[in-house]
Amino acid sequence: MPAVGPADDRAWLRLAFRLGARARGRTAPNPAVGAVVVAGGRAVGRGWTAPPPGPHAEVRALAEAGERARGATLYVTLEPCSHRGRTPPCTDAILAAGIARVVAPVADPNPQVAGRGFARLRAAGLAVDVGLEAERARREHEAFFTWVTAGRPFVCLKAAMSLDGRVATAAGESRWISGEASRRHVHALRDEYDAVMVGSGTVLADDPALTCRLGRRAGRPARDPARVVVDSRGRVAATARFLDPERPAPVLVATTGASPGEWRRRLAAAGARVLVGPGDPAGRVDLRWLLGELAGLGITSVLVEGGPTLNGALVAAGLADKVMVFVAPKLVGGTGAPGLLAGEGAVEMADARPVRDARLRKLGTDWLIEGYL
Repeated sequence: MPAVGPADDRAWLRLAFRLGARARGRTAPNPAVGAVVVAGGRAVGRGWTAPPPGPHAEVRALAEAGERARGATLYVTLEPCSHRGRTPPCTDAILAAGIARVVAPVADPNPQVAGRGFARLRAAGLAVDVGLEAERARREHEAFFTWVTAGRPFVCLKAAMSLDGRVATAAGESRWISGEASRRHVHALRDEYDAVMVGSGTVLADDPALTCRLGRRAGRPARDPARVVVDSRGRVAATARFLDPERPAPVLVATTGASPGEWRRRLAAAGARVLVGPGDPAGRVDLRWLLGELAGLGITSVLVEGGPTLNGALVAAGLADKVMVFVAPKLVGGTGAPGLLAGEGAVEMADARPVRDARLRKLGTDWLIEGYL
């Protein structure tokens, strides 16, 4: 086999990341992992995580490689699992296939793995290299890492605003602030996130369907995320569009004991799963409780498309991980026009929440600013 250097390792790992991207939004609660088997300088096996309870990326790549995997190198975007869950340990398949070397960026944060996969492979005599492209791996698997370490889904706030920071007019009209390219990008995000969440105010104002309307994307059928509506007191109608029975994705409505029992029964009859939980000091749904409930259902990522009230509450509670703001080149004006975040906000500028690793890119006529909290 020809010598393999760091540049080759990086190139093969990047191919593995691209393969893993094919599984985004379809593997929860498992991470969307990609894997490549390389022999003689050629990729002889490719794989990405199948929807549960299907095989993991490594097993699919090894199956494609067959006997060519013997003495080859396996590139995988996360540590191979070493425990039996819904599928056998990937380390068993790697050893059985005769792989000689494994290259992976980071350890699996799951306490059942957490380095044990690497240790087992090394104990069996395999060369194991860890650390290359580690930062990218943490970003690619950020939802899984958050779900495991924080016990809640990864939360991304998505919003569109005007150049002067308004998310709607003073009359409450918000369609459409952003342009067509931005709206297409939002549907691509819905295809990748496990759930989309809004508050009752957004449902009452816009009556959104909360579905993905791409048809096909990257050669595969697009999918709808789970639809989550936060309605503390029972305001949305059982005829709202998000309850469309023709779309198979789950519908969850989170409320408190302050909502009427008859209203909950109507929503349940319309196909929603109604989650009744504790209220916060303001009487609104306790968002930390809600995210814990979603995590228990295997939801690892949530795209929040709500209004200023829900956005502000998530930021104030420290529950927002990422922001994606589409800025349109238009001026709305108006003293009463709402901004991105409601609530008390920062009293002093020193208390403002910094956004880390901010990136800017052009989408049609708009600009997308995204970063981490």
